[in-house]
Amino acid sequence: MEQTPATDGSATEISPYLRAANFLAAAQVYLRDNCLLEEPLRPEHIKPRLLGHWGTCPGINLVYQGLNRMIRENGAPALLLTGPGHGAPANLANLWLEGSLEDVDSSMSRDRAGLEHLVRSFSWPGGHPSHLAAMVPGVIHEGGELGYALATAFGAALDNPELIVACIVGDGEAETGPTATGWHSNKFLDPVGSGAVLPVLHLNGYKIANPTVFGTMSPRELVELFQGYGWHPRIVAGADLETAMRDAIANSYADIREIQERARAGDRPERPTWPMIILRSPKGWTGIHELDGVPIEGTFRAHQVPAKDARENPGHLRALEEWLRSYAPEELFGEDGRPVPAVVDECPTGELRMGARPEANGGTLLEPLDLPPVEPHSVRLAAPGAEQESALEATGRWLADVVRENERSFRIVCPDELESNKLGAVLEATPRAYEWPLGPNDVNQGPGGRVMEMLSEHNCQGWLQGYVLTGRHGIFPCYEAFVPIVDGMVNQYAKFLKMAKETAWRKPVSSFNYILTSEGWRQEHNGYSHQGPGFINTILNKKESVVRVYLPADANTMLATMEHCLKTLDTINVVIASKQPLPQWLSLDAAKQHCFAGASEWGWASTDGEPDVVLACAGTIPTIETLAAAKLLREDVPELEVRVVNVVDLLVLAAPGDHPHGMNAEEFESLFGLRGPVVFNFHGYPSAIHQVLHHRPGPERFHVKGYREEGTTTTPFDLLAMNGVSRFHIASEALRRAHGWASRGASLVERYEQALVDHRGYILEHGEDPPEIRDWSWS
Repeated sequence: MEQTPATDGSATEISPYLRAANFLAAAQVYLRDNCLLEEPLRPEHIKPRLLGHWGTCPGINLVYQGLNRMIRENGAPALLLTGPGHGAPANLANLWLEGSLEDVDSSMSRDRAGLEHLVRSFSWPGGHPSHLAAMVPGVIHEGGELGYALATAFGAALDNPELIVACIVGDGEAETGPTATGWHSNKFLDPVGSGAVLPVLHLNGYKIANPTVFGTMSPRELVELFQGYGWHPRIVAGADLETAMRDAIANSYADIREIQERARAGDRPERPTWPMIILRSPKGWTGIHELDGVPIEGTFRAHQVPAKDARENPGHLRALEEWLRSYAPEELFGEDGRPVPAVVDECPTGELRMGARPEANGGTLLEPLDLPPVEPHSVRLAAPGAEQESALEATGRWLADVVRENERSFRIVCPDELESNKLGAVLEATPRAYEWPLGPNDVNQGPGGRVMEMLSEHNCQGWLQGYVLTGRHGIFPCYEAFVPIVDGMVNQYAKFLKMAKETAWRKPVSSFNYILTSEGWRQEHNGYSHQGPGFINTILNKKESVVRVYLPADANTMLATMEHCLKTLDTINVVIASKQPLPQWLSLDAAKQHCFAGASEWGWASTDGEPDVVLACAGTIPTIETLAAAKLLREDVPELEVRVVNVVDLLVLAAPGDHPHGMNAEEFESLFGLRGPVVFNFHGYPSAIHQVLHHRPGPERFHVKGYREEGTTTTPFDLLAMNGVSRFHIASEALRRAHGWASRGASLVERYEQALVDHRGYILEHGEDPPEIRDWSWS
């Protein structure tokens, strides 16, 4: 433990650089005019809406300054991720001082005009938000939702041996579950082939209105906690925080390079003990000490906007002016508004500036994957339904080849489900990554692995976000029912992508690829808790320019879909597939054509005439049941004209103006007609199809069957029957909806309903579905 006695410090005792950064951060929160205080502060100089969190800014500035010194003294490439929410004024201040903000926005020039624009535009309509965002250089993590910075930092450090990724973790943020699991990422970081992460726990003691849990812990408790995580903690505190931070970062840098040099010389540490820093500084350090008779600095009152009534309250205005003038801005900026040499000289230059790191604009580093052919892993079909294969097993064999061909730019993250999801063939090409000691029975694990498995969906999401946004590629296989754990993270990521696509200097990055498996329609040993297709709905609510949803119905379609997804840029691709051996429908060539179209008629399953009813389907099990329904109708009422349409790209159903993949009106009409009924058997919640079809003509003629929250531990077919998506339900619905068939098919509908009753009785007696269900085939 390294610590000195804590004191508050003051604005007059800190260096010119830190005074300049703190002044600019505070000015952004409060001022719209008179940005250099060249005249007395008046109410009209204050913004009408005061946003941003002042309390965290001085600590962020202190860390930024310390990292700048490390970079200048060692030529070390470094990236900074800032976890505390709404601390953007600090980051923006440093980015302006180093000139990287001006690099991407000429209106942010390092002169009077640029300074005034920086200050005025913060939290102003059309300006920078109070949290970091994609339009800010040096940023790959917004901080809009707390908890994810640390895992994202580790993703950025992977496979970049010289890079140091510093990560500021707020002590409120540190209370979140994702951050708690993120500390264990050190056990996956390879000191030979990857860079390093230097976490800084920003311990200023308070959240919005409460002390933080970490703020109530003693130095000994903090040190023992992080030593237990496997870190070497250093505490920065005391009267001279700048010197303490400089020394802590310098010593941490030396530790990092020593670990890496030893490992790269062949002497791998058994337990690499990476450094981390605990910064104990007062909340709102160097700000207003007291206001209205109550303390501000060092309390929760400094968290957001002290003196928030400065426009109306003369006392608050006076306190604000005294505070801002305490930084002596006249000593920090010339008459032209440019920062003085004593400030600018503390900044690195060129790409060593943290706002100018190419990794933070990962598209500049992106190289396409060297994708091997899928043909060797495809299924050869004599006829539709003639073969059985696991789509995930076939995909796993291909992904093993992808790993072999892309050893430094492709990773798979997964919450302990790779083999469960039948992707185990990947482990023939690479072990799972793990750096700490393992036992003799721990197989397929070790240093340098390309698969990262930890039972934390949050960590997996953060790892892959950091990896993709810094110019690499990857996939995230996950159980479908449990991927909603990262709903909040994917919300933030989708917003980041949307803003990045609208930011001219941002280059496209590879797409974020989910493979959702263990879907709920196959019971296996799981029950109601493992049924949940709602992630589709989450994705459909994101900006249409960044989301895609694919439901390949067999192995060849899955291979074609994944080959496509790994070539795409700037999207979130959700691919949902079954891991169990199931009937195969399309040759590889047909599958590729089907995927290119997004949806197509399966002529071999349809009758020849103009359809009385269209049977549409999306998803593996709904496709099987739809085909079984089509076969029932063909056998029982051959005069009924039926068209079978399979949808693999869900968003082709959207109108062209609603989504880039929306098929044109002529193509849509050729598949679904304009007036006839469509019975749609869907993998997920019916609401998703209704949402996508909203602007299509006659959406009321689509009668959607899907998951309706009915489930228990039962047989696979019984689960379908409970939710109304079985072959008997689809065939009955077709007869009810087809024009002129409601009465003609009534007796047949009764027969199908009785078949469901008989099925229920059978499974209660035998504990499994009857042979005619289990052994059904198309041929």
